[in-house]
Formats: sequence, structure tokens, C-alpha cells
Amino acid sequence: MTRSDVLITADQLLARLDTDSPPRLLDVRWTLPKPDGRDDFAAGHIPGAIYVDLDTELACSGGAASGEGDAVDPTAGRHPLPSPEQFQEQVRRWGIDALTDVVVYDDNSSLGAARAWWLLRWAGLSARVLDGGLAAYVAAGGALEKGDGPSVEPSTVTINPGSLPVIDADEAAAFEGVLLDARAGERFRGETEPLDAKAGHIPGARNAPATDNTDNGRFLDEESLRARFAGLGALDQPVGVYCGSGVTACHNALALASLGVESSLYPASWSGWSSDPNRPVETGE
Repeated sequence: MTRSDVLITADQLLARLDTDSPPRLLDVRWTLPKPDGRDDFAAGHIPGAIYVDLDTELACSGGAASGEGDAVDPTAGRHPLPSPEQFQEQVRRWGIDALTDVVVYDDNSSLGAARAWWLLRWAGLSARVLDGGLAAYVAAGGALEKGDGPSVEPSTVTINPGSLPVIDADEAAAFEGVLLDARAGERFRGETEPLDAKAGHIPGARNAPATDNTDNGRFLDEESLRARFAGLGALDQPVGVYCGSGVTACHNALALASLGVESSLYPASWSGWSSDPNRPVETGE
């Protein structure tokens, strides 16, 4: 996999939109302070885009990993992966099939879009992230439309779940390679923890804030990304990625994929790990 396999520039997207077979656009407006970006989408989005709600469409809804209707298992984390059945139905509602060219974007340095990219790749489908997101599209001369997205004809696609690797807590604990934590440094070091049960990080992990993958919303050039991950020891050994709840870890997975490096996602991430009283916690660098 190369950079062009996972990222598309605004100019390239504009050229693709001006064809008889434009890509399927997914708009993932999501931030921790404001997880529901539906009103931002309605105020202005790329024409033809479909709004994607990260909390309900890119995470398990109705129960948890333990099953529909069961009590939520906190060790599954705040954003457990959707079941294969749930995600297949969601992909069908987006009108995506095995040959659909999919482009995902957001307005937050691709932190939410990366989760959609990862899940689509995990499902065995093709997807790319718009580098620079909505701002890059507008800067390149792209027009916006307001209101709801289009109605699309559902597909009958059958996904291939497991096309990207995942690890559980036991595998994260015994990971033979480098385990990268995508959270901000102060959370990794345990100086503050605004969301989860305990402060700190998985013992042995290295801090690789996802926000350092970009500059002004665009991914660093290949040389800079390669130097960043080489310094973390992530280019010459197996790599695992996690974050607070399995969302921004996908941003590190995307950055690594642009360098041809596959990584394994720990979906429950720190929210799941810290909810288990039997899991050790490390603080500091």
C-alpha cells in the first residue's frame, strides 16, 4: 500500500467529481467535545456526500461486544467495533459495493475520517481519505451544498470482515513489537485523564500523538512521516496502535499504511484497558 492508495488530494477529488462515475463521499464530522456533527454537515458539505454518525454507524450500537441487549462491558471500550453484521448493513445503506470508489473526509484533520477508512478496509472494501479534509476542498475551489445528503439505492454487498488485523487486551499486553498510543502526551503520561477510569498508559507503550501526523490539517509528507515513525521504532518490527477508544488510533494506522506499514488495532484501547482492575498501568514517559 502506498500514499496514493489511502489518501486523495482535493485537486484529485475535484477531477473525480467531474466525471460520470464520481466517488461515494462519506462526511464524518466528529470531535470529542461535539460527537454529533449533523448540524455542521447541514450547514455545508461536499455535494453528494452522506453524513456518517461515528458513535452509531462506526461503533457498536445496542448492547456491546457481549451481545445485543446485554449489559455494556466497559472493557470493550467507549467505541467498540460494530459487529460484522451491523457494519455490513450500514455499508449497504450507504450504497457501497465491492467496486465503489469511496472517499471519506471530515473537518478535524481526518481524525474521524480515519475511523471510517479503517472500518471499510477492515471490511475488505476500498477507501481513501481526503487529505486536508473539507478545508482543503474549499481552498481548491470546491463548492458546498446545504441540507440533507442524497438518498441512495442500498447495495447488496457482502463484506469480508477481518481484512485488517485487530488485537485484544491480552495480545496488547504481550505484544511483540512496538505499541503506539495515539493520545496527547499529558494523557499518556498520566498527568490528566478527563474521560477514562485511570490515568496512564499500557506498560511498554510509546506515545505517538495522532495530531502530530498532520500540519494544518494535511498529512506530513512521506519523508517526514517516515522519519517520525522510524524514531518510534515502527518501521522495522510489528506495530500495534491504540488510543482512548479506538478512534484516533486509526489515524496512526492510516499514516503507517501510507508508508506501506500494516498495524494491528486494539479497538478497546485505553478506555477498555483502564476499566479492567486487573490490568497494570504505567505513568510517565
